[in-house]
Amino acid sequence: MATSQLFNFSSYKYSDSLTVVGISFCTAIVCEAISWLLIYRTNSYKSLRSSIDKAAKKLETMKTDTPNSSSSSSVAKVKISNKKSKTKKIDRVETSLKESSRDLSLFKFKSGAVVALVLFVVFGLLNSLFEGKVVAKLPFKPFGIVMKMSHRGLHGDDVTDCSMPFLYFLCSISIRTNLQKFLGFAPPRGASSGLFPMPDPKTN
Repeated sequence: MATSQLFNFSSYKYSDSLTVVGISFCTAIVCEAISWLLIYRTNSYKSLRSSIDKAAKKLETMKTDTPNSSSSSSVAKVKISNKKSKTKKIDRVETSLKESSRDLSLFKFKSGAVVALVLFVVFGLLNSLFEGKVVAKLPFKPFGIVMKMSHRGLHGDDVTDCSMPFLYFLCSISIRTNLQKFLGFAPPRGASSGLFPMPDPKTN
């Protein structure tokens, strides 16, 4: 009975979609397990993450802490002097935060090659299974580059047909991001994204 139900799953209407989503979920778990073994459990990562959290909280406090206004000229001069001093302190904290964020990105980079290899192997496996097959139906008509991505490798003129690469791409982003938040592995809120953060406009 169980065997017949297993074989009937392939004829289920959403079997291909569920297969891609399921494999994406398992891949996300494997990638996070690899990251935990190589990065998250190490003392160096924990220390660096803690320093980023502290710097981000300190910076937020410094930016929100504004002195009360006063009409006295002497108080106004002191206020200007304190403001300059505070600005320098904020700049130092921001610089330290950017350096720590860059170090964190470099530290996480060593697991990137292993994770990329896993994703490449899984994508190759899925591509061999679902090449040229419609795995899902989009609830809207895509346009431009979205249509090229969602309809890649498919025959026919129905633009709502969704190919495996597009569904796998969406699942990989959404599942792994939420899984990181659930496991507590999400990047610190004060960390910049990537190895090359956006330049500070104040330096221009």
